[in-house]
Amino acid sequence: MLNLEKIVSQINSLVWNPGLVVLLIAAGLYFSFRTRFVQVRRFRTMLRSLFGKKAEGKGISSFQAFCIALSGRVGTGNIVGVATAIAFGGPGAVFWMWVVAFFGASTAFVESTLAQLYQFKHESGYRGGPFSFIEKGLGQRWLSIAFAIITVLACGVFLTTVQSNGVSSAMSNAFLVNPLTSGIALAVLLGIVVVGGVKRIATVASFITPFMALGYIILALVVIGCHIQDVPAVFGAIFKGAFGLNPVCGGIIGSTIAMGVKRGIFSNEAGQGTGAIVSAATAVDHPAKQGLAQAFSVYVDTLLVCTATALMILTSGTYNILDGNGNLLFGGAPQLGNNYVGYTQSAVDTVFAGFGSQFVSVAMVFFAFTTLMAYYFYAETSVIYLFKGKKGEKAVIRALQFLMLGAVVFGAVREADVVWQLGDIGVGLMAWVTVISILILCPKAIQALKDFEKK
Repeated sequence: MLNLEKIVSQINSLVWNPGLVVLLIAAGLYFSFRTRFVQVRRFRTMLRSLFGKKAEGKGISSFQAFCIALSGRVGTGNIVGVATAIAFGGPGAVFWMWVVAFFGASTAFVESTLAQLYQFKHESGYRGGPFSFIEKGLGQRWLSIAFAIITVLACGVFLTTVQSNGVSSAMSNAFLVNPLTSGIALAVLLGIVVVGGVKRIATVASFITPFMALGYIILALVVIGCHIQDVPAVFGAIFKGAFGLNPVCGGIIGSTIAMGVKRGIFSNEAGQGTGAIVSAATAVDHPAKQGLAQAFSVYVDTLLVCTATALMILTSGTYNILDGNGNLLFGGAPQLGNNYVGYTQSAVDTVFAGFGSQFVSVAMVFFAFTTLMAYYFYAETSVIYLFKGKKGEKAVIRALQFLMLGAVVFGAVREADVVWQLGDIGVGLMAWVTVISILILCPKAIQALKDFEKK
């Protein structure tokens, strides 16, 4: 096990080198200026685009795509991911999550608009994603195939283990449920949905996701409201920590930025390419509309849900800050150690004694379940792209289903640090390919935006 941990850690460090962090932020800045900050100018249009009528065709509606993408974005990263960002980056990491979300909204717009421009038809409906615009836009078939394979592994295996591990940890904390039992139960529920294909996934996501996110935010506001006197100090700690001005966290400023960016990208997926995959499945009357809808989903994920978690934890003081070696720099809740999900559970307990573990556990189940549905959709679309109706496509899709359900059970019984690093590797590899590709193809998305604004 020690060798596996070491190998995974080395690969993660290689993928998530400082160059990727710089690339993600720089790309968001570049797209923001090229689109003239479309994420601000067209905010009202973003909202309207969610509820536009579906154009003729076999695709799903813009709202259904928004819900699938949001279900992929709102997952354990919003609960456990935020807690780990605070644990290894301090309060300042939250600021960098906000930065990634703001500029990442423009990145989401570009990748989703491109996905619409290069979508292809399949018997199950419209499909596509980065692999489509890499092949058709860049003419790099080998790279499109590589991206599709990476997506199958990242979404079907690596990221899947992260979600199921978060569920098993939360259920163990709250209800003393055996991790293996949690993993099997989650796999069974997921199996029932994914065998129904994209239509069933879209229907379930559009029903569960909005209520799930809204319910979580409402409870978070109640907890934060009960600690309202601490809110000004918390915002001060966030801004000071972001620039290394906090004496406790000054020595980990590099980790503060890196954790904020990594967890921000892991949560909102801007530039990762997964939002583009679901965007390609929609039937809308203009590509830019779907780009605007996906830009808004980044805001909902990070500026609302992630911020709600962060403020709950920080105003309640139920967190620890660790250095790169795991040494305690700040012990707001030393008894929790590196039990990251416990940070959020304990925060709720400060207001609703004895209820925190149960509530967060139930929220984790819903968050992870809907995220796993989205992950399956991403992986299935990648398989469809690789085979495109060829003989063996359905057999491979069935194999993917069994592989992913096995990953759910595997992730439930593994250590959190290992599966988080596996998830980071998957996200990082996809982000490298997607961001470089959309930087090259950006003019196509800009032209679509200009055309949309003329009309």
